[in-house]
Parts: sequence; C-alpha cells; structure tokens
Amino acid sequence: MILFDINGRKERLSGLESQVGNEGFWNDQENSSKVLQEIKFLKESVNSFDSLNKQIEELDAMIDLANEENDMDLCKEALSFFKKLSSHVEKLETENLLSGPHDKNNAIITIHPGAGGTESQDWAQMLYRMYMMWSEQNGFKLEEIDFLPGDVAGIKSVTFRIVGMYAYGYMKSESGVHRLVRISPFDAGGRRHTSFASVEVIPEVDDSINIEINPEDLKIDTYRSSGAGGQHVNKTESAIRITHIPTNIIVSCQTQRSQIQNRDYAMKMLISKLVELKEKENKEKIEDLKGIQRQIAWGSQIRSYVFCPYTLVKDHRTGYEVGNVEAVMNGEINDFIDSYLKSNAK
Repeated sequence: MILFDINGRKERLSGLESQVGNEGFWNDQENSSKVLQEIKFLKESVNSFDSLNKQIEELDAMIDLANEENDMDLCKEALSFFKKLSSHVEKLETENLLSGPHDKNNAIITIHPGAGGTESQDWAQMLYRMYMMWSEQNGFKLEEIDFLPGDVAGIKSVTFRIVGMYAYGYMKSESGVHRLVRISPFDAGGRRHTSFASVEVIPEVDDSINIEINPEDLKIDTYRSSGAGGQHVNKTESAIRITHIPTNIIVSCQTQRSQIQNRDYAMKMLISKLVELKEKENKEKIEDLKGIQRQIAWGSQIRSYVFCPYTLVKDHRTGYEVGNVEAVMNGEINDFIDSYLKSNAK
C-alpha cells in the first residue's frame, strides 16, 4: 500500500511554484492567495516526509548500535524515538486520506441548538468555542459569517468558515448532532440535563463551479445585524437572509461591510449548500432537489459529551472514546477526526 504519494506532491508543488512567476499572477488576489496557501501546505508535507525518512535512518542506526553494545539505556531511547515517529507517520497517513473532491477546500460550518432553550443554546456556544480553539491550535483561520445570540445565554445559531488547506477534509467528520450530558448551570435544582446541537459542515466552493439558480426560487430579506454589542451590532439593514424556496435552505450573512458584500457571500454559501445537496441526492438539476431535515434530538447523535455522572466523550460512528472531556472542549479533537477518516476509508 502506498502510504504517501510524495512524488505526486513534489510535481504539484513544482507546477504551482512555476505559476507564481507567470505574468499577471498577482492580479487575481483570490487565486494567488489559494495557490500560495497550497504551496505552503505542500512544502510542509514534503519537508515532513523527508524529515521522517531521515529520522527512520537515525532510528535504524540507533537500534543497530544498541544491539552491538547491548546498551539498555540506548534501547529505551530508541523506543521513545520510535513512539514519536509513529505519531508522525499517523499524521501523514491521515493527510493521505484527504482525497475527496472538496477536501482541500475551506469549510463553512453552521451550529444550531436543539430544543431546550437556554441549555441547548449554551451547548451550541460551547461547541463553537471548541472549534475556535481547534482552529487556532492547528493553524487554521476562523471567520464568523452570521451570529444570532441566545435570549439569556449561548447562541441561537452561528455560521463561520474555517480557512486553510484541507479544512473541509478535516471538519467533515464533525457534521451531525452532538449530545451533551451535564449538571445544568441554569437549573437551580442542580439536576442533570441532556442537550443537543447540530453541526452542519459544507465545503466552500470556488467560482469555477457554475450553478444556475432561478431568481424566482429565492426569497431575499434584509435586517439589522444582531447581538449584544461589539462586532454583532449594525445600525443599518445591511445583513442579508436568502431562502431557496424549493429546498427551504436558508443562508444569512451579516459580518461583511456592506449589504452588497453580505449578499454576495450569502449567495456563495447557498451555492455551496446546493452543490453538496446535489451530490448527496445524485440529482442532475437544482430544480429536482428537495432536501431532508434531520431532527436535532435523541437517536440521531454522532457524538456524546458526558460531564456527569462520569466524564466521557464517545463517537458513536467509530466507537472511539476518551475520558478527558475538558481537553476535548478545549479543542483537542484530532483523535476523533483521525478515527473518523480511517473508519471511512475502510
């Protein structure tokens, strides 16, 4: 089995680097930014592979020397070195699994709380914080697109994009219903509550994908940006909400500087959602799409986060679980992502 197509990546890197020298390359900022981002990723992966090969040679020499000298201390050092290499190999193996048609793309993520009012809305905000921390820890950029705060605490909905190579490839594992079990901080009686929130993850499509949408199928509303203060407040109706009537897909954007920019970005999100739905339903025409609504409730969860009476985070698709729920809520979800990608590849 080929674990890592290093020659293919080197060829791709060489081709992209030659584009940088082409006349007019810097005139298209969006394209040049994508090319430079991919060059950076490919350089890092190629360097990582070359470094791994050198370390394997060092390990071989270390093992040979330990055997010749019958040196137990050197054997222990070699074992520790081997464990570090294993972690390195697993990372490269995960990267090799990201071969889907949209895996390289940025990810657009929407979080909605389930029934339960403040409790579920607080859970939705906890998930948002988890993804913010994961993005920061893994070198991705997170940009908020739309934000609707809860009445008391938490959020009624949030849409954001995670920007970086293979953002969608990694984050697609998070799509589904997430379940929380804890002692509610909003319950004066200190009772245990179960809450749900849905996480929708779609790839951000680029301008090369052309989709025709009938203007009569769109309902476009304007409104004022919402929130308690700061970045979520706007005194003009610059925020945009677009509803695609046949599928009942709703997209909103309020974080851009003008109504035109918000409308353009909302349309881009709508196209991304329609492309994903079209692929899922294997339909040739957008007009044939209907969409399926999934209930945000018990029985449909992909992962459970238990704070009480014990601590456990378990992914119900792969069976992978960890006991340190606090670490997971602080963004340490890479093991869940790796487990999902490997499970799907089988």
